Amino acid sequence: MAVEERATPTAAAYKPEDYAYNVMWSEADQAYIGRVVEFPSLAAHGPSPVSALQEITEVVRYVLEDLAESGEEIPAPLSKRPFSGNLRLRMPEDLHRTLALEAAQQHISLNQWIILKLSRS
Repeated sequence: MAVEERATPTAAAYKPEDYAYNVMWSEADQAYIGRVVEFPSLAAHGPSPVSALQEITEVVRYVLEDLAESGEEIPAPLSKRPFSGNLRLRMPEDLHRTLALEAAQQHISLNQWIILKLSRS
């Protein structure tokens, strides 16, 4: 009986392009540094933002291949994770009171007021 190679379902489903990237200038390195949110230990540099993004994308491609080959868990990209739309939030009582007052003055729910304020940030 032949041994079948089994790839985790995530290995085939996730591509480097699915992950969340950012690129920033590093004064210390005198280069642009590309990072990926889901793999905080990874970074790559380049002389331009585009080249740094290309480099970090290639690094992620290699990491995904390596994780799949070794059977390790592959972190789901933020773009593929389910979000419920619910968020439980703790805040100081005085802030809660202030927000509730502002919402009442706007004739909207506290939830709608907080969403409006967050979307303006």
